[in-house]
Amino acid sequence: MEKLKRRGILFVLSSPSGAGKSSIANYILENDKSIKLSVSCTTRNKRKGEVKGKDYQYISISEFNNKIKEGFFLEWAKVFDNFYGTPRNNVMDRISKGLDVLFDIDWQGTQQLSGNDGFDVVTIFILPPTKKELEKRLNRRAQDTAFEVNKRMLQASDEISHYMEYNYIIINNDLEKASQDVLSIIKAERLKRKRYVNLNNFVKFLRT
Repeated sequence: MEKLKRRGILFVLSSPSGAGKSSIANYILENDKSIKLSVSCTTRNKRKGEVKGKDYQYISISEFNNKIKEGFFLEWAKVFDNFYGTPRNNVMDRISKGLDVLFDIDWQGTQQLSGNDGFDVVTIFILPPTKKELEKRLNRRAQDTAFEVNKRMLQASDEISHYMEYNYIIINNDLEKASQDVLSIIKAERLKRKRYVNLNNFVKFLRT
């Protein structure tokens, strides 16, 4: 009997800085071992606690520009004066095997992925419960100066304006609940009939 096979899915998490997408992504990776994070290349400096190759691949601006010319990236964008890009080959290898990939990227990268008809893309936008709470979270994580926090707050309004481009909206009022909601979306999307590549043959066998 032929085993059911499905296409790999690209699950995208986006949000304004501080809304919790990275924390939610970590929860997903800890609780669903069948999905892997797409590790982006970036030109920004490594932050305290980050691990090269696990969080990001850190490269120079000249290296990044060369990779753009080579078609190395599946998507790329400039965010807060730094460049971020997704290596194409790693993603293509996983989805060709019917495996899923999790993306922690902004709306610019999401538009590029969603515009590619060759992929199954599911997009999820994370919103903070209030603007005040967003600012509080940015200050609490202590990764940025007061100037940078203010800059991120100004940028948040533009980022939030793209919420209509996403399949799902999660309001992160409680991290545990928001993370579980995202995990539920992932499980449900995998079960959709259109994900299976050989469902007709499978059902035909069952009926004979």
